[in-house]
Amino acid sequence: MRILLAVDSSEHSNAATKSISERPWPAGSTVRVLCVAQMYTPLPIPYGALNYDEITQSILKEAQEVLDRAAAKLDAHDLTVEKLVRQGDPRQEILEEANAWGADLIVVGSHGRTGIERWLLGSVAEHVVRHASCSVEVVRQPKQ
Repeated sequence: MRILLAVDSSEHSNAATKSISERPWPAGSTVRVLCVAQMYTPLPIPYGALNYDEITQSILKEAQEVLDRAAAKLDAHDLTVEKLVRQGDPRQEILEEANAWGADLIVVGSHGRTGIERWLLGSVAEHVVRHASCSVEVVRQPKQ
């Protein structure tokens, strides 16, 4: 089974990673952990501030660290794990990777945004559920 786990630095992604690590999977299953580094259009900045290349490298470094943490949690549970960083819009990159790789299941965490916050920020999980060509599991973090 091919499981695509989309992660970011949130606790919601940690819940999705934990969910995968706690279940039995068929022999030979592979989890591909994907972190999408979303780049931003640079705004005019004052002289001496960070340049765009430094910001890009910082975002990519953080994405790699997120991947490494998630993969370490899964490695401890005898799953075959692959790691991948992509750049772009998370909604599109998750779908493109799932299609290109032939994923059987996409697993994403949900922030549970509602109202104006959801309208402004969008919902990666909702977009993936609506447009994926395979099954999608949305993991919510348990309420405290």
